[in-house]
Formats: sequence, structure tokens, C-alpha cells
Amino acid sequence: MNFSKEIIHWYRQNKRDLPWRKTKDPYRIWLSEIMLQQTRVAQGLPYYQKFTEAFPTVYDLAKAEESQVLKLWQGLGYYSRARNLHYTAKDIVENYNGQFPNTYKGLIQLKGVGDYTASAIASICFEEVAPVVDGNVYRVLSRYFNVDLPINSTEGIKKFKELAFEVIDREEPADFNQAIMEFGAVQCKPQSPYCIICPLSESCEGLKQQRVNMLPVKLKKTKVKHRWFNYLVVVSNQAETLLEERKGKGIWQGLYQFPLLETEKAVEDVESHRTKIAEIMNLNDFSITAFNQKEKIHKLSHQHLHTTFWIVETTENLKKGILLQEIRKYPVPILIGNFIEEFNF
Repeated sequence: MNFSKEIIHWYRQNKRDLPWRKTKDPYRIWLSEIMLQQTRVAQGLPYYQKFTEAFPTVYDLAKAEESQVLKLWQGLGYYSRARNLHYTAKDIVENYNGQFPNTYKGLIQLKGVGDYTASAIASICFEEVAPVVDGNVYRVLSRYFNVDLPINSTEGIKKFKELAFEVIDREEPADFNQAIMEFGAVQCKPQSPYCIICPLSESCEGLKQQRVNMLPVKLKKTKVKHRWFNYLVVVSNQAETLLEERKGKGIWQGLYQFPLLETEKAVEDVESHRTKIAEIMNLNDFSITAFNQKEKIHKLSHQHLHTTFWIVETTENLKKGILLQEIRKYPVPILIGNFIEEFNF
């Protein structure tokens, strides 16, 4: 059996109708690949459509304000991707005359572009024999060749890259790369793969050894950190509130949030924190009540945020207040965005 030809044949019969499969434009391929990192196609598709409407070319994206980029990205998560996207668009316009590098070696020099994305763009747009290795590809290769090296270990990453290079179709690298990713997403799924109707079933070593559900192997994740966030949602008599931009290199850099009191555990007596709250908001006269009696737990890859929104009412004038009706113009984390819709300012 010719592994690559079978995969490509399957792909041409079963591929989903997606907009980035109708173009060889490196800008649009790059955009789609960055968006689909850590993101399902169903979730990423509307964002891709919004971005290509707002920024049809790399020049349009380069000219945009970062806040506009983050606002369009809102809800997609992993916001460093959006910031890198914006940075790289400006880099390409300023230093590459608006043209993407046409080789893997050139592409991987761009900020936010790793091995997988460089391989995808190089093969799809420029027909370079550069194999992609993402979660879907790890799954297909580990099952087909019955490889139990952890996919997130140094040895495993090297082994699967070598395997991908062995099986890639040299004549049709673009179709092969898209085919094996689609095969992993649709056919060789993480749970309940369609082994009975799989075109590779007769030669799949993992299936022969009845190890499909054990593969791929992954090292245990980093220990999850628990944090307690208390958002102070000010509502003044002048129909204003307070927002602040998150600084530094932590989560949600560049996004906006309500003033935050972070504590080491859940707040049981909010009045005991009154002095600190007054200092954070620069207010003296206010009342404070919990909006949600039960903590909202927002799960990130390595952090669980135990969140309470506190409604702070005041008659004082806010020194840096923004109108409640303006609040939806600011890019915010999805946790804050969901609260804004629920509270219905």
C-alpha cells in the first residue's frame, strides 16, 4: 500500500469545504494556520471570515491598531497569537515588501511562526517538500506505525518529524499535508475513530495490535495553578465604570478588564478587604455586593481562575471613568465579555 497516495485519495473524496483550501495566498494560509492552533475548525472559521473581511491583505492588517486586532480576536483565546500576527504583518510590510518568504527556512524566521506553520505555508503555497506535524498528524502516525514515544518529548518530536518526512508525497506535498491533517481530524479522530471503514486499516500496526485507543502517548501536563480573581465592577451615578488594560507578559496582555483584586483564596468577608478595594479604585464612598454567589471557574491551559464579580456602586465622580454604553468597544477576555452580556450594561 502507498500510504501517501491512499491519504490523498481519501482527502479528495472527503475533504471539508473550507475557504482557505480555495487559495494559495500565503497571507490567508498563514492567517488560517495561526487561528487553528489550539482551536477547532468550527470555532476558528467565523474568526477567519471576520479577519479576512476586516483585513483583506497583509497591508490592511499591518495598518490596524492592536486594540482592533484584539477585539476581533476576542473569544478565540491564546491572545499572544493575535499580537504575534499583528507584529508579523507589520514586519512583512516593512521588511519584506509585503511578500511572504517562499521557503521553510525564510518563513520560520517570522515571529509566531514555528515548524508546523512554516511547513504548512511552504508546502501549500510554494510546493516545498516540508512535512507538517500537528496533533492530528501525531495521532495518525503514532497509530499507523504503532509508535508509543510521547509526542511531547524531545525524542518523540524528532521521531515523528522523521516519519512525516518519510511518508510525505514528494510530487504533491501540498495535498498530502492537508490530507493527513484532515484525515486525523475527521477519520482517525481522538475518540471513536472510524477504523472499520478506514482505507489504511489493513496496514495499520496500531489496529493490528489493538492499541488504537492507547495512542498517541503524551507526557503528563504541567500542574494546574489555581488563582482567585475578584473583579470590581464599578457603576457610578453618572452611568460610568472603570476598565484597565492588562500589562506585562502574563495572560491577556493588552486586553481590558475591570479593576482586579487577586487573593490567595475565596473572599468570604469582602468588608475585610475594603481598604485595599478603595485603594485599587481610588474611591472612598461605595457599596459592594457579589454578583455571582458561586465562583465562576475559568479554565486555561495551566491555570484555573476562580472568579467573583463584585458590583461596586458609588456616587463619586470617576477620574478615569468610561460610559457604560462604550464598554463593548474594548477588547476583553471572554470571561469578562460573558459577564458584560450577562449583566447587560
